[in-house]
Amino acid sequence: MSADRQTAPAPRALTGHAALGIRTRLKVRGADGAVRWIEQVDMSEADAVRLAVGQGLKVLAVQRSQIAEAPPKGARFGLLLFSQELLALLDAGLNLTEALATLHAKERQPLTRDVLGRVRQQLEEGRNFSDVLAGMPQHFPDVYAATVRAAERTGDLPQALARYIAYQLQFDVIRKKLVSAAIYPVMLLAVGGFVALFLLGYVVPRFSAVYESSGRELPWMSALLLSFGKVLYGHWPWALGLLAGLVALLVATFSRPASRQALLHAVLSLPGIAPKAREFRLARFYRAVSLLLASGISLPRAIGMVGGLLGPSEQTRLAQARLAIEQGQSLSAALMAVDLASPVAESLIKVGERSGQLADMLERTARFQDEDFGRWVDWASKLIEPMLMTVMGVVIGAIVVLMYMPIFDLAGSLQ
Repeated sequence: MSADRQTAPAPRALTGHAALGIRTRLKVRGADGAVRWIEQVDMSEADAVRLAVGQGLKVLAVQRSQIAEAPPKGARFGLLLFSQELLALLDAGLNLTEALATLHAKERQPLTRDVLGRVRQQLEEGRNFSDVLAGMPQHFPDVYAATVRAAERTGDLPQALARYIAYQLQFDVIRKKLVSAAIYPVMLLAVGGFVALFLLGYVVPRFSAVYESSGRELPWMSALLLSFGKVLYGHWPWALGLLAGLVALLVATFSRPASRQALLHAVLSLPGIAPKAREFRLARFYRAVSLLLASGISLPRAIGMVGGLLGPSEQTRLAQARLAIEQGQSLSAALMAVDLASPVAESLIKVGERSGQLADMLERTARFQDEDFGRWVDWASKLIEPMLMTVMGVVIGAIVVLMYMPIFDLAGSLQ
């Protein structure tokens, strides 16, 4: 591979700011022959070129420049909010350049302001809006850029933005339902664990002192509990440090995207959860394909663009389905042949194929599966909550009973 390198000279450090990162821009040509720019941050030139080549792109030019300010750690570009605000300004009568200038002027969040500034700058250089978005895949996914590119052909950008907003809001509804369903069990585990530690580290040692002064032999389970409580009380700095270290380890682990992804994959692979996780991924896939079809993108290309929403094994089967579609097979038959469609999805997609409303039927299919998934989440949360309460009640109750068991024995002997 040969690439014309156009390495921009490093700019001088801005007054009051330190150059905290390197931005690499690649001019590439895709398999469809379209030329566009893509951008990577804090990546070496060789790695950026290697990544682009791995995606089937031909690198035509490379530009590297320093970033004056690095965004705060954990900061993210709010794509949904950006789309909603841009749509509101376009509906108010502003053109695209004026709307972006307005959003850039009012923005105070550093990362968002930097992204909007770069978008404005590249638009003023005469580039298409879709090409600018495609050059920033870390902020604008391929589905978003493709939707805007299709809207540029029809001249109806507001409608395309409205479709993407509706697509993202449907996903946010399910995500919020999952988060709200997980809050109560997590809080219950945290409170129950604190109560159990308080009993073991503070209450049990005091009972142990009382029983030792009585000189009576204790039941072995009670003696074991009291011994553990005494050890915990006698070495509480070590126990507290161990607990703090464990919490810090968990925080550090979950702050890494790779660790979160691995944990999520492990949870979603559990026997009772795996089928529902597959239904959720398929619903997102159907809705994304519906969005692209409504934007005027061909079915095989739409399927290829959103395959990343599925799991690795499902992506392999989807590639087979795409090949069958390119050979003239219907979408419903191709998806059923590779087990990527339920009977309900097959029926709805067939209706869409007959009526010429495939995008609408795919959206209905996704909505049907989202509703089914939402009912399962409600059922699972109603089942898990009493189970956790039962477990915590048994643990705390066992600690209390073992503490009072010697007193029960003493009362029985007195009678």
